[in-house]
Amino acid sequence: MLFKEERTLSDHDRAGRVDASFGSRTRPTLKTIAEMTGLGVTTVSRALKDAHDISAKTKQRVRQVADAIGYRPDRAGVRLRTGKTNVISLVLDQTDKIPEFARRLIVGISDVIRETPYHLVVTPQARNDDPMTPIRYILDTRAADGVIITHIKPDDARVTALINSGLPFVTHGRCADARQHAYHDFDNRAFCTLAAQRLLSRGRKRLAMLSPPSEFTYYRESLAGLAAVAEQANVPFEVLPGVDLDSGSEVLRQAGMALRHQDYVPDGIICGSEICALALIDGITQSGLTVGKDIDVIAKETSDLLNFTRPRIDSLREDLILAGQELARHLIDVIEGRPIDEIHSLGQPEPVWRTP
Repeated sequence: MLFKEERTLSDHDRAGRVDASFGSRTRPTLKTIAEMTGLGVTTVSRALKDAHDISAKTKQRVRQVADAIGYRPDRAGVRLRTGKTNVISLVLDQTDKIPEFARRLIVGISDVIRETPYHLVVTPQARNDDPMTPIRYILDTRAADGVIITHIKPDDARVTALINSGLPFVTHGRCADARQHAYHDFDNRAFCTLAAQRLLSRGRKRLAMLSPPSEFTYYRESLAGLAAVAEQANVPFEVLPGVDLDSGSEVLRQAGMALRHQDYVPDGIICGSEICALALIDGITQSGLTVGKDIDVIAKETSDLLNFTRPRIDSLREDLILAGQELARHLIDVIEGRPIDEIHSLGQPEPVWRTP
């Protein structure tokens, strides 16, 4: 009789009984959810793991109860039983000038892993420190089931170490031999191609680029895009000397002020960062040149900042939320054993033309 009565209770009523039995300080377990739902512990476990043989209705019910009571898997127990941490580590460079890069990437990754067992842990890395330090820590401690790294070099020691370790990973960017690893990258060659073509369409005849640091793969891709367009149009181009996208804002402002006094004075500049573009423009304006008249600047944008600045400049957009989503999907594919040569994607620049 008691068994039949228990089967008629709602999940909410069961929650009250469970709280009374276990006490408010007891951590909810799979058994707690099983008692509340009337399901077996194995069924509850498989529902939370999104098993294909559990109905959508049952999965939804189990997740609702788990959320309501604040159930969280015991990571230590999971690791002892399975060897898995259910952690994805994002090794994040700390030199980016705008926090939107990190925020949007994290939003995208979180969108994908929200309905999975995985949790995101951000591991910071300063550009001046040994880039292998966070990778060694993750490998030595097995602190994650998979790793996402950014700012990739043509011959990147981190990529080599991760390949040799067997730990699943994905990169935001590509090595010279990108067939070795899973990646999502932004098509910087297409970005510079479209930017150069836009400048030529506006009558510009002396092009330049505020480039990424030359150590990174996307420097090569960016320069190749600009060079192809300039050479086809038979116009000169150069990489702005002494500065790059890692230069400080004051250094870039001074470089902008000095442009008109150089031997080579560009009338169209491609810049891979909106923050860097604004610093450069401030110096150009202070030198007496008018942006939009004497010189055009076209930037890569990853935020909405350029919608609210003067003067208005053209840009091409990189969708970093999409990049985060792709990186998370790719990493899960690697973890699940999908062939590496199938786990590649390339984000395309979206033109945002603000000038007539």
